Amino acid sequence: MRQPVNAQPSVSSPAGSTQAPTTAPSDPAQAASPAGHRTKRPRDPRLDFFRGVGMLIILLAHIPNNNWALWIPARFGFSDATEMFVFQSGMASAVAFGSTFDRNGPVALIARVAQRIWQIFWAHIAVFITVTAIMVVAGTRYDGVTYVESLNLVPFMQNPGQLLVGLLTLTYVPNYFDILPMYIVILALMPAMILASKIHRFLPFAAMITLWLATQFELTQLPAEPWSDRPWFFDPFGWQLLFFTGFFLMRGTLPAPRFDRRLMGLAVITLIATIPFAWVRFQEMHPFFQMTAARIAPLTDKTDFGLLRFVHFMALCYIAVHLVGKKGSRLRGPAVRVLTVVGQQSLAVFITGIVIAQPIGVALDHAGRTSSAEAIGNLIGFGVLIGTAYLVRWFKSSPWKS
Repeated sequence: MRQPVNAQPSVSSPAGSTQAPTTAPSDPAQAASPAGHRTKRPRDPRLDFFRGVGMLIILLAHIPNNNWALWIPARFGFSDATEMFVFQSGMASAVAFGSTFDRNGPVALIARVAQRIWQIFWAHIAVFITVTAIMVVAGTRYDGVTYVESLNLVPFMQNPGQLLVGLLTLTYVPNYFDILPMYIVILALMPAMILASKIHRFLPFAAMITLWLATQFELTQLPAEPWSDRPWFFDPFGWQLLFFTGFFLMRGTLPAPRFDRRLMGLAVITLIATIPFAWVRFQEMHPFFQMTAARIAPLTDKTDFGLLRFVHFMALCYIAVHLVGKKGSRLRGPAVRVLTVVGQQSLAVFITGIVIAQPIGVALDHAGRTSSAEAIGNLIGFGVLIGTAYLVRWFKSSPWKS
């Protein structure tokens, strides 16, 4: 998700809800037992934990001019929490939606996906309206720029009728509000990918690569605003490559690489080698790094999902998966449990983070951006996300039925 001028670059994810196992974004993934009863698949603690970590990173990245965001992983490599959650959302969807297809067939799958798209669509509309209202109430920044201008929402305020139609038809996708529309399009591709895998094991991979290549040649751009040729910041036809990589890894169509010292060494070298071309400090030290970063920009492009972003993330993913032990055996302690709950409620927490990031930025503008003020603001934000996760989990437990 791209921030407007003077705002930190954003990362985000539309991961699902808590009723699912860790690998599902919305509903419980259930398998039929011999007796005919459905039992929940066991959770994979790694998915929920890393989704929880990513949610905190997403908040930091969305708070405007947040110095804490200078130390998130995206500042030291080509990939960021966007990749983390697109990939994990694909893995989650493999259980939630793939199992629906396995149990009930293509009609049920299409209905289930349509329902989820409907939910995500209205979440997108609600986030836009809420954040826009907050920016209107916030007024003007210390530098004379209105908060409405800071999110480039002036066109909407000047022509709300036409742009409301554009908002509902996804032909008006302003900056800061572009991750959920991408997710909607990728979800719409899912039934076709699953059906393709039934025709031939390698057919969906051919489709994935073809769509991704078309994106690299700018053949799949979707309009983001009616008065210009600006495309969506996240091209869903490029990012689907990562989503369906996670999807088919979880489905077992793609084999997961086992631990290998040589592969681990290559992954570590890949991460270290990218730092000079991603970290702005290196680019300030010597023009070589800045020049090289500019030359490889098409391979690190975030809109089209450049190849080096994919390579960097897969290296990071390989290291992280093996660091936490087999099936997350090293993930223990109260902090892990809290982050796991946050990861289980990804959609609600994501929406909350997108909404509260702007008021936190407004508060920091008024309080003065001292180190202590930023620490308080960021920690309050973390507390709100954690509280949201536990509250949503409590509501989903239907306590009134006990």
